[in-house]
Amino acid sequence: MSHAQPTNSDYAALLLRVSLGVMFIAHSLILKWMTFTLAGTAQYFESLGLPGFLAYATFWAELIGGILLVLGVQSRWVALGLLPVLFGAAWVHIGNGWVFSAQGGGWEYPVYLIILSLAQALLGDGAYALKPSRSLSLSPAPALKAAA
Repeated sequence: MSHAQPTNSDYAALLLRVSLGVMFIAHSLILKWMTFTLAGTAQYFESLGLPGFLAYATFWAELIGGILLVLGVQSRWVALGLLPVLFGAAWVHIGNGWVFSAQGGGWEYPVYLIILSLAQALLGDGAYALKPSRSLSLSPAPALKAAA
């Protein structure tokens, strides 16, 4: 956060960051660890043709990433770093249709989380971040601006 006094945008990014982080924490702890167990999640990954160790990597990525988001530690990069997990989840659920409550879950929730993660990366850390990230510069390079 670069402002002395937080703005509405800073608070909006904070709200997005914390809610996204809590979702990742809950998804790792409640779904993968407590509900399906890590061994069960690894079996599920293997049933999809993925290596079982990816279940453990996914669990830790979601848990650590969620904690970092809640705390506001390099939130832009954490949100971008979690995209492969979300793209994998969308891939797993793509054949089940739209509604996540459908048999096997739908693809809309992972895609929605992809969009939220991209928004977090663009907005930045928001208010009260412990270790804010550097800005993402999506504007054209100076040489391109001069040519335009």
